Amino acid sequence: MNIRPGVLLLIVFTMQGTELQQDTVKAWQEYIGSANVRMQARLRPEIPFLKVDEDQHWISNIQTGEILISHGGSQGLTRVPSGLIHDWFGAVFIPQTTLNNVLSVVRDYNRYKQFYQPTVVDSKTISIDGFKDRFSMVLVDKSLVGETAFAGDYRCLNVRVNDRRWYSVSESTRIREIQSYGTSNEHMLQDGEGTGLLWRVFSIARFEERDGGVFVEFEVIALSRDVPASLRWVVEPIVRRVSRNSLITSLRQTEDAVRAGRWLADPDRLSIAILPSRPF
Repeated sequence: MNIRPGVLLLIVFTMQGTELQQDTVKAWQEYIGSANVRMQARLRPEIPFLKVDEDQHWISNIQTGEILISHGGSQGLTRVPSGLIHDWFGAVFIPQTTLNNVLSVVRDYNRYKQFYQPTVVDSKTISIDGFKDRFSMVLVDKSLVGETAFAGDYRCLNVRVNDRRWYSVSESTRIREIQSYGTSNEHMLQDGEGTGLLWRVFSIARFEERDGGVFVEFEVIALSRDVPASLRWVVEPIVRRVSRNSLITSLRQTEDAVRAGRWLADPDRLSIAILPSRPF
């Protein structure tokens, strides 16, 4: 019997649900702690702020319009107790724009549902308090197991390093799976319940204005359930490909939104450039 990989994934993840375990959460927190330490190290003068500055070929390639994608951890996937951590890095160069223009797009959470469709089907700014943002999104994933949706709340801390450098750290505070999404039986599960396709999300973004444009770097880390050992040889290559392609799409959509001048669309957007240099 010939079963397509996508159908196999559907069988694996929907035959029975799973719950997020405390040892999984602990391993996730330790992993994220290490990511934060690495980010703080990039503020030292002897270490490049941008990862792409570690290799001149990377700089040259993205300045010609390419999107750089690289994995973090173990080939992009790190196994933890009862879970799997997905860690991917991507970078793009957006010419003929400014840091303020780019930040006005990435902090316009109300329009994420326009910028990042069809993955983001709903988005809303909850609050923007100086450097601290809160927002919500509904994500729909059609790439692995049919149509699966997740409603999440997020917080983001923004740091202005100087006039030309900025970074932000975002993390989910709650992610709830929407079961039977798009049907009359649609209903919300509790945080940590469901298929386990997405339990937690954490991301670090770095921005630097120079060379006639803005360099944008995203590191996106996510937590999901583990894959049964007998199916890893089939499932994990698919998961890597989907994660990689999703990050490429997000970077391209960010670039498209900036190029389209969508940061001009909302006259009530805060003036990011005049904020003080550090939030603490």
